[in-house]
Amino acid sequence: MNFVVEIFLFLSIICVLYLVRDLQKLNKSTRELKSNADNLALVNTSLEDQLTEHKNSTHSHQLSLTNLETRLTEEKSSHQARESHLHKAISGLQEALSEEQKSLKSRETELKKKESDLESNLVEVQKNLEEETESRKKVLSQKKSSEVRLGHIAETLAPFLDQFDFDPENCTFLGKPIDYISFDDDAVTLIEIKSGKSQLNSKQRHIRDLVKNNQVNWKEIRIQ
Repeated sequence: MNFVVEIFLFLSIICVLYLVRDLQKLNKSTRELKSNADNLALVNTSLEDQLTEHKNSTHSHQLSLTNLETRLTEEKSSHQARESHLHKAISGLQEALSEEQKSLKSRETELKKKESDLESNLVEVQKNLEEETESRKKVLSQKKSSEVRLGHIAETLAPFLDQFDFDPENCTFLGKPIDYISFDDDAVTLIEIKSGKSQLNSKQRHIRDLVKNNQVNWKEIRIQ
């Protein structure tokens, strides 16, 4: 009986030892599992943090993308508005240019007509001027001829006029360059007859100046 008890106790001790060993293994496994669970929790926390950061980053990128899309839409609208304004301005300029070209053509046609009229008038004026010039030349020629004739008549009749202060019997007619020379008892006088607005010529003025400067000489020439 004791032997059986001892065997039972021995077996019980062996079972207890196995149980202790298994418990130790279980505790060790439990600790490892706990450690792994802690590590997994840390990894999970880190992953959650990374996920949160990624979500925040994604949200920020989405906001930036939204802002970019908004700005792009605004720029597109502004560009379209500027393009529309530019098209309107170009269209207005083209219309103004077309109107200006029409106006220039009209003015050019009008100027050509005026130029043609002016050329015609100029030809007519030149013709009239030539006729007038020729007519004046004839009138001047007739006037000069008349003045010459009147001058000759005045020169011939001068000794018999009241304005002639010399004795005709003492006067000798030369004609050129001086009309008369008066040989009075107290002086010898050179006389030039002028009528109307006629003036002394250069030769006659020179003779007058010589007389006024007492540069009149007497020269007796004897011929053998």
